[in-house]
Amino acid sequence: MNEINKFKMKMEKICLSKDRQVLIRLRWKTLLLLIVLGPLGLGCNYSDEQTVTNFNELTMSDEFDTDGAPNSAIWDYDIGTRGDGWGNNELQYYTDRNENIVVQNGYLIITAKQESFKGSSYTSARILTKDKFEQQYGRFEARIRTPYGQGMWPAFWMLGANSDEVIWPGCGEIDIMEIRGQEPTILFGSVHGPGYSAGQAITKRYDLVNDRFDTDFHIFGIEWGPNYVNYYVDDVLYNQIKPSDLPDPDNWVFDQPFYIIINLAVGGNFVGSPNEETVFPQTMLVDYVRAYKFK
Repeated sequence: MNEINKFKMKMEKICLSKDRQVLIRLRWKTLLLLIVLGPLGLGCNYSDEQTVTNFNELTMSDEFDTDGAPNSAIWDYDIGTRGDGWGNNELQYYTDRNENIVVQNGYLIITAKQESFKGSSYTSARILTKDKFEQQYGRFEARIRTPYGQGMWPAFWMLGANSDEVIWPGCGEIDIMEIRGQEPTILFGSVHGPGYSAGQAITKRYDLVNDRFDTDFHIFGIEWGPNYVNYYVDDVLYNQIKPSDLPDPDNWVFDQPFYIIINLAVGGNFVGSPNEETVFPQTMLVDYVRAYKFK
């Protein structure tokens, strides 16, 4: 993190297009490029960190610009193991300690550690917007750099706001990003609901070419409306899920508010356990989380 802290420099520039504003976050590498190019210039169309949205009215934004704990007006914590590894045989104990989750130098940093803690061999963190920010439809996105290693399971996802009353998967789940740490070029986007959950979820993978999710930041997002969920990585639309894709279209449960969850799990059914080559600590860096109004 010292190198990131040393070189990191944020500036934002608003570029006007015919039909919308495109927000570009220029970091230190881009700034250096501007200096080198000099009079050649660098226009909006050349940035590889361009956030393109069809929905552009923000309803929630956390840029993680204030050091310390995550913003309590937006985020709460899940704590512990829930007694069953969160239903997935995960190995970590989730905490709210600074050692596992902190906002620092413009990033949310979630750290998975190998340590003996309250009966578990690993610790990490999981935060959620339940009862603080919930929304039906719109665009939801986050700019994230994921960890690498066998048994690492970073996720950016959503659950139905009725999850206390309606047992999963009846409440619905939208997985915007799930990655196996041992497969750092492969992304999964999925939905879970009654009759299509866990191993029977409706899912699609995306293979990143000539890059990795653990070596650079990428924007993971969905654009969600009545009867569809579109999946994006950066500005690439790679999947659309509709009621007709379900075993029974009547079991579409995505016409209600959902809340956001971000976590870094260790082990579990999806990724397997860490092995002797897995290095700890592992970090998941989140640059921002944003939600936009459906229109």
